[in-house]
Amino acid sequence: MERPLTQHIRPDRSPLSISEYEKTGGYQAARKALKTMDPKSVTDTVINATLRGRGGAGFSTGRKWSFIPKDAPPQRYLVVNADEMEPGTFKDRLLLEGNPHQLIEGMIIAAFAIQADTAYIFLRRAYRLAAARLEKALAEARAAGYLGKNIFGSGRSLEIHVHMSAGRYICGEETALINALEGRRANPRSKPPFPQISGLFGKPTIVNNVETLCNVPHIIGKGVDWFKSLALTEDGGTKLYGASGKVKKPGLWELPLGTSAREILEEHAGGMRDGLKFKGLLPGGASTDFLVEKHLDLPMDFNALGAAGSRLGTGTMIVMDDRTCPVGFVHNLIRFFAQESCGWCTPCREGLPWVEKTLAAIEAGKGKDGDVEILEMHAKALGMGNTYCALAPGAMEPLASALLYFRDDFTRHIKEQGCPWR
Repeated sequence: MERPLTQHIRPDRSPLSISEYEKTGGYQAARKALKTMDPKSVTDTVINATLRGRGGAGFSTGRKWSFIPKDAPPQRYLVVNADEMEPGTFKDRLLLEGNPHQLIEGMIIAAFAIQADTAYIFLRRAYRLAAARLEKALAEARAAGYLGKNIFGSGRSLEIHVHMSAGRYICGEETALINALEGRRANPRSKPPFPQISGLFGKPTIVNNVETLCNVPHIIGKGVDWFKSLALTEDGGTKLYGASGKVKKPGLWELPLGTSAREILEEHAGGMRDGLKFKGLLPGGASTDFLVEKHLDLPMDFNALGAAGSRLGTGTMIVMDDRTCPVGFVHNLIRFFAQESCGWCTPCREGLPWVEKTLAAIEAGKGKDGDVEILEMHAKALGMGNTYCALAPGAMEPLASALLYFRDDFTRHIKEQGCPWR
């Protein structure tokens, strides 16, 4: 099984120097793209490889690049979303710390494809080790002539800057991220216009996730057919899958896209800890819908999980065992999302705290008849299309699915006036 993204990451995660990276074939794909290809052929190659964004939305990466109009202004930007704040998600950190040159090479190719000469890495403030390693790798790349002017003698130029985020969940939304990068409050912008038309400083901008861009050198270097052959599903490549919760071996693994949840849970994460049974899991971070036992053999890919009523999201599952209270579990998540709301729109600003207080009351034994129905009403009222961005709808996903699969736990709390697990 090939693991292109992680094959050169050492067990202790000490990063490769530029010479070590070059010995693995590093920067050859960037050289190939800039010396022998044109921007459109690079974009078409990524489209044909069926690379979908690994940050959560799963949109076609190459098609996203292609949305920059042909007659767009020459000043364009590439922005890397490395503000990894989704609860339960820690996949990009491995790539940032373990092999920063892989990301830089992906950025060089992506910037060439969209014809940008300036790029930013929007990095979560807590990722200080990643910041230090990125800055060192960037200095090495500049010294080697891989950044700056006339890269590989191609006439193309690129400067990459690391921007330390203040650390807000809403910065995962690309327009809020762009506002923050401009020094503004991190509120989302209305769309249209989309960032590909008017993004950073009003110029065409592409925002891509870390894992997404780390795939690009391998696609350019080894080709479309090779990349598609890595997956078990119709979309190409591998995926960084993770598992946290009370499993025997929580961690992160690069596996073929489409690996089943059962294989990840039982073979790679070692199954549940002794004495515990599986109850449910959030497949792609805290803002995805629960999957239960009947879903475990589904391929963990974009379409299969969508058809099951959930989302692949970041692919890093949070596992819940049979001794964990679902009400307390969901309450903890909603409390996080309520605190992280930017307050820009009323449904999110007012609705999430209301839901949090209702869940807190139920968990504390102060729930009332009708509270479950009130929660269901809010899960719909704060759903997609009723708020300014996807923060509140994402927060409602674990709640709505918990009410679907674990409804008896909610009603038992209210009937017994307390948490049965305490």
